Amino acid sequence: MLGSIYMMPKVLRVHRSLARNVRKQGDSLRSLSLHSMAHAQEIQLQIRGVPDEESAHEDGRDGSKAATRRSAARGSFLWWMTVAVDMFMVLCGTTVATLLGRLYYNSGGNSKWMATLTQSGGSPLLLVPLLMTPPPPAEEFRPAASKLWPIYAGIGVLIGFDNLMYSYALQYLPVSTFSLVAASQLAFNAITSRLLNAQRFTALIANSVMVLTFSAALLGVGSSSDGDSSSGGAPHGKYPVGFVLVLAASAAFALILSLFEATFERVIRARTLRWVLSMQMYTNLVASAVSVAGLLASGDWRTIPAEMAAFRDGRARYVLTLVGTAVSWQAAAVGMVRLIARVSSLFANVTGTLALPLVPVFAVALFGDKMTGIKVVAMLMAVWGFLSYVYQNYVDGRRAGKAECRVCAARDAGLPA
Repeated sequence: MLGSIYMMPKVLRVHRSLARNVRKQGDSLRSLSLHSMAHAQEIQLQIRGVPDEESAHEDGRDGSKAATRRSAARGSFLWWMTVAVDMFMVLCGTTVATLLGRLYYNSGGNSKWMATLTQSGGSPLLLVPLLMTPPPPAEEFRPAASKLWPIYAGIGVLIGFDNLMYSYALQYLPVSTFSLVAASQLAFNAITSRLLNAQRFTALIANSVMVLTFSAALLGVGSSSDGDSSSGGAPHGKYPVGFVLVLAASAAFALILSLFEATFERVIRARTLRWVLSMQMYTNLVASAVSVAGLLASGDWRTIPAEMAAFRDGRARYVLTLVGTAVSWQAAAVGMVRLIARVSSLFANVTGTLALPLVPVFAVALFGDKMTGIKVVAMLMAVWGFLSYVYQNYVDGRRAGKAECRVCAARDAGLPA
């Protein structure tokens, strides 16, 4: 009994020591759990963040800090300003190029291969800004040429035939109908971006895609009674052909955008201005080669002198129309590729779709198109769908900022790196 009493203090000391050890282990586990959560948040920010040109060239920095800066920049005022500039290029370039393409046909132009060439023939102009961009750092990852050139060739050929289908459709359809039916490319892009780019779909994004797609379908239902004067005098039997061609071209265009994004993510692994210009220039050079080959093989080149002479506004206006169309398409394409690099292919496509309601407004004044009630409703639906997607990006930017704050708070708490 006395021995038991004598041993009690020792037993109590052992129990207290064990309790302290358990508490220390619990604190260590909680610190490790918080550190793991912070590290997981950093990895998520690094995956979702889109690096801009300045952060892509930084070296000798901590990778997690660079990822945090990129995620913060994604929702910042400066990021929205650069995105707005890219959107402005897409909107203006697409609107002007579509109207000039319609003017080419209305003024006596008839060569579909020439119209196709103008959609990619301005790509050599991109060499000027490409030479003005700063050279990449020596340690920057550079994919092998054996991987890049097949990608350039494959996408370039697809662009060439996609442009050809658009050229036929633009001749067979009124410019307003052509522009709004092309909004169906969003439905195709939703599929390709999900399969190729693992696009995350939310209620707002699904709403944007569905509303914009329904706006095109609404126009298609009432297209038989359109009767716009800008149809170029095409026979009524060509209307269904043009409708099918613009749908096929829209599907191909959606695939092209997703392939661009997949190339940036999996092959190039960088999204700088230099790579944007390089991707755009080389793929469009291949597309131009396809158009030139088609122009020579079809014999359309023989009709170019007579076409210039018969052009309603003269030879000089003929050349200016083609040059203006080529420059406008390149401006729109560069803005589109930059949006793919900064945000996603689906957002770039949504921005391009926003240009479609702008075209009928100018077509009413320039070509005498009829602004029917169906077109007004379709335009309002297109604007609604676009604003829905923009708001989703705003929400994502705020969430990224809050996640960054949690990461910074975990670091300030003194957690081990």
